[in-house]
This record gives sequence, C-alpha cells and structure tokens, in this order.
Amino acid sequence: MDEQKETLRVGSAVRRRRRQLELTLAVVAERSGLSVPFLSQVENERARPSRRSLQRVADALLTTDVELLAAADPACTVDLVRADEGDREGSTPDARVRNLVRGHHQLHAIEFSGDHDEGREFQHRNDELMYVVGGAVEVEAEGRAHRLGRGDSLYLTGGVRHRWRATVPDSQILVVAVADHIEATDDARR
Repeated sequence: MDEQKETLRVGSAVRRRRRQLELTLAVVAERSGLSVPFLSQVENERARPSRRSLQRVADALLTTDVELLAAADPACTVDLVRADEGDREGSTPDARVRNLVRGHHQLHAIEFSGDHDEGREFQHRNDELMYVVGGAVEVEAEGRAHRLGRGDSLYLTGGVRHRWRATVPDSQILVVAVADHIEATDDARR
C-alpha cells in the first residue's frame, strides 16, 4: 500500500470556497444546475461528486476542479514521518530543515537542526509555536530578544515579525504553525 496516497475530502474545499465568496447553497445550486440537497451532501462528505459535477461546482464557485482538489482535506489522519525522512530544500551539511507533517493540513511542523540564517526574518499569517528540543536559541520578536534553552517554548501570534538564531552548536528547534490556508478568526484565539 502506498502511504502517500490519500482519499481527498473535496467537500471541505467546496464549503470553504463557497463561504469565501459569501454564497448560499441555493446560489451555487442555481449556478451549477445541481440540487441544494446534493451540494449539502457533498459539503458534508456524504456524497462524492463525479468529475463532471465537480467541474460544474467549480464553475459556480469561479474556480477550477483542479484548484478544489488541491485545496481538499485528506481523509487520512495518520501519517508517519521517520527520522531519516522529510529533509527539505534549504538543508545544508551544517543545518537540517525537516518537515514533520506531509501534505496540505491545518498545521505545519518543521524541525531545524544546526546553524540557521539568523538574518532571515519571518512573518506568518497565522500563529506559531517554537520549542527548543536541544541547545539554545535567541528569538527577536516585537523589538525584544528572548533567550530560549532546552524545553523552553515561545508562542507568536500571526503577523509578528521575528528572526532567530542558534546560540549553541547543534541546537534543535521544533516549529509548529497553523497553515496559511486556514483563516484565523477572533473566536479561534479565545
């Protein structure tokens, strides 16, 4: 069995797009020629649209079926990433950058080991948590420097500009962030 293959739940992508455009199911039904009950079943993952139906829904939502499939949530909820997997572009002999979560999910987790480009500034749309697995780092955020050691964590809300650097060789940092495709709301921050 191929662990990379996942069944996509396109209903979540249809619902997100419809809500983004502030459309009702009735409007999408009228535009697509499909019934409201069927569209409701698609959005709630109780029905799977044919390729042709998905194209009609995509047209009604001013997008493409390919875009809806790309934005779909994977039905798979278990994905194992082994310690020797996941290296991503940007890894060097002195620094390792490794994805700990594959695919298009609601959170991203990345492990940084070794040196890091301390001059690079980050600003993410959504919230982020940094956890020092080993070693020590210094994080500059909102004009303040924060020194973190093994076991320390730092939470940054979306929009905070920050940069960090390892202050001890072979430091290991875990960064967990809410995915950019997730819309943050005030209710989610409570």
